[in-house]
Amino acid sequence: MTNTDEIEDSSAPLIEHLAELRTRLIHCVVAFLIGMIICFTVATPLFNFLTNPLCEVLAERGQDCGLIFISPQEGFFVAIKVSLLGGFILAFPYIGMQMWRFVAPGLYRSEKNAFLPFMLASPFMFLLGASFAFYVVTPLAYDFFLGFQQFGAEGEAVVDGTATAPLSVVFQGSAQEYLNLTIKFIVAFGLCFQLPVLLTLMGKAGLVTAEGLGAVRKYAVVAILVLAALVTPPDVITQVILFVVVYGLYEVSIFLVARVEKKREEQLRADGYYDDEEEADEEIIREEESK
Repeated sequence: MTNTDEIEDSSAPLIEHLAELRTRLIHCVVAFLIGMIICFTVATPLFNFLTNPLCEVLAERGQDCGLIFISPQEGFFVAIKVSLLGGFILAFPYIGMQMWRFVAPGLYRSEKNAFLPFMLASPFMFLLGASFAFYVVTPLAYDFFLGFQQFGAEGEAVVDGTATAPLSVVFQGSAQEYLNLTIKFIVAFGLCFQLPVLLTLMGKAGLVTAEGLGAVRKYAVVAILVLAALVTPPDVITQVILFVVVYGLYEVSIFLVARVEKKREEQLRADGYYDDEEEADEEIIREEESK
């Protein structure tokens, strides 16, 4: 009887946590739906804003900025996709707050002080990456793609003795395809800019070290190259930009993890848990093993 009571008592907190998790998830979904509805009412201005990089590139080439719908339902799906992106961005602060309120009660005060800055840095870095993609990468990518347009020369061409109009192949894009590519840029760079936040948090938890990250640098370069090839269109310019940015973030992450380790070491010294003689012995052993 006692064992049964102990099992039932131990299961009660788990059920309470699951119930709270369900409540938090419902709040997140409701916030996302509200944000999506708000963005759906202004989907056209939002889409016009997202077309600015393309319109600027076309204007420089003396072309009109115009996209077309190639199917009757395409306009509706474009509005839905714009609403999904905008709703997520609007609801993200509230979703982050719900995540924090669910996790925070189980953390010590020191853990809360350590974790909270990363919660605040994550949306900032995502917006920074998304802005970099929208204002820098996207115009360069569309300028590269539109460079393959073919304008017919003045005059008429003659084929088999018959005068024909010169061939012109110019951009007449699908609104949905343009939106898909632009969102892909924004999300890809936004997620890649999370790298310093993720690695620094892992360093704070002791899961990675600056020395370990430096040792696998060559493998990280290969992984970043593969990532750049997968998440960007097949043009060299965009892939090089993504590689340079993500590799730079990787080096920044190593620096941040090293700072975290230095602060941890200083704290251990202040608390009297750090043994300088033991560290010196370990350093001598590592040097002898490397020889």
